[in-house]
Amino acid sequence: MTEPSSKRAPDWPSVDAPRAMLEVHPRRTELYEELHSRPSPLVETPCAISHIAVQTSEEERAAENGHLAELCSRFSAPRPAEGASCFYQTFGSFELRWERHTEFSTYTFIRKVDGDPMQQPNALAQIPRDWLTKTPGRVTVALHLAFTRAAGELEAGDLERYFEGQSLRGGLVRQGTASLYGSFRLHSDGFGRALLQAPSLTPLQAGRLVQRVLEVETYRVMALLALPVAREMTPEVRSMERELARINQELTHAEQEADQHGLLDELSRLAARVERHRSDTTYRFAATNAYYELVQERLRELAEDKIPGLQPVHVFIERRLAPGIRTCNAVRDRLEGLSRRISQTSDLLRARVELSIQGQNRQLLSSMNQRSEVQLRLQQAVEGLSVVAITYYLMGLLGYVYEGLAWAGLPFGKKLVFAVAVPLVMLVVWRVIHGVKSRVQRGS
Repeated sequence: MTEPSSKRAPDWPSVDAPRAMLEVHPRRTELYEELHSRPSPLVETPCAISHIAVQTSEEERAAENGHLAELCSRFSAPRPAEGASCFYQTFGSFELRWERHTEFSTYTFIRKVDGDPMQQPNALAQIPRDWLTKTPGRVTVALHLAFTRAAGELEAGDLERYFEGQSLRGGLVRQGTASLYGSFRLHSDGFGRALLQAPSLTPLQAGRLVQRVLEVETYRVMALLALPVAREMTPEVRSMERELARINQELTHAEQEADQHGLLDELSRLAARVERHRSDTTYRFAATNAYYELVQERLRELAEDKIPGLQPVHVFIERRLAPGIRTCNAVRDRLEGLSRRISQTSDLLRARVELSIQGQNRQLLSSMNQRSEVQLRLQQAVEGLSVVAITYYLMGLLGYVYEGLAWAGLPFGKKLVFAVAVPLVMLVVWRVIHGVKSRVQRGS
């Protein structure tokens, strides 16, 4: 009787075995950590938040770490790592969140307050003024955000004082658990202002909401950076379109080669102008559309509902932002269209020039054929004369032969011998010359 077989656990490799067996991509850890590199803040409410976005050059970006290190030295706080793209640090009564993006950097200051944040100093109150004024870059976005835990409807007088009498837009966000108010204008201190009211959000929920609101404000302004460029370029684009239309009109009547070459030179200069403008604006217009998509995405995430008597924030932004984006896209499309039309006109003009050159080549070949025929006739005439000349010289030589034979006493009549020899010699010479000519022609 055999013993029952027992199940045996497979011999699995140890946890460290794959690490020794598989080659790891050098940026694998960096790619994994990218999703966690910029977490949402934990926001204790009520609080005051000041958000600044600065557009920086390469030199200014290099100076940002030193600027942050100076602030850390003043508050005896840890410095940011060299080459870091984000830095989050608490400085006693306030928190700083610095993030570097593709073409701008953001400084977000968060300060917890007691009581109503609309009646408290903003988050920059405890920031050293001399340090703040030395911030590298040019400010594009500046916003003060008050986050209150007050329940119920806010007093109209408080809203009017906080927003300095500016007209308000607002809505219920985050499934109605919070209210958002904003004027979307610059106030007397050069900052925009926004207000969040949420009586029962956790610090993580409040942090995510604050992050979305700040991103909407930042990305909508960055999306509009291309609008002044598009407006300034519109007259230039219109001028280039008129010039292209003139060239196309003149092209239909340009029959002379000099006129065609002149139009081709003008078209080349126009193409250079268009390509210069395209190279100057391609990045800006592409970034505008990228920022606009981010604004739309963040507005959807806010899931805003209407507050009676106020225009919703997403409706206001869409109605005011979309025309500017369409203007930028229209200028971009007109530049692209100009480039394509210039290319088509250039191809057409080059085809006409090539046809003109081909006509000249045909005329040249025809004249060469005529010259070849003349040369052939001359060659044939020279060939006949050559036969006569060679025969003449050969008959002279034959005369010496005859005189030698006559001296030897052979009875030949000179006239008879020459009469018989001339046609024979001419025939032999012609056959020899004709044979040489045939061999040369076969060899070529």
